[in-house]
Amino acid sequence: MVRNTRGGTGTHHITYELDLPDGRILRTRVSRPADRTDCGRSMWAHILRDQLDVDEAAFWACVRDGAPPDRGVPVPLAEALPADLVHLLISKLGLHEADIAQMSKEEALVRLQRYWIGGG
Repeated sequence: MVRNTRGGTGTHHITYELDLPDGRILRTRVSRPADRTDCGRSMWAHILRDQLDVDEAAFWACVRDGAPPDRGVPVPLAEALPADLVHLLISKLGLHEADIAQMSKEEALVRLQRYWIGGG
């Protein structure tokens, strides 16, 4: 929740912000209509499209199932090599990054162990 320009929270709207990995900031306001009616179809479409950046199916999947919308967050590789292991393979064995990228963690460790015991 964010505060309004006067430094306090307003009583008519509650404003939320979400920082996205691509640098965008989504901002949405929760309004309380004076007559307590629901928002119209066009307002709902505007909120989903322009404020939340989701389609209706993704919104309800998030609400019902807790499945967050795809926001372009990179998925880490399950078998990514640790940075210090890559550094050793480059600096000690002189391997190229493209060759290292093809190795599994086990293969990389075997190559480094061979180097340490003098087997190249």
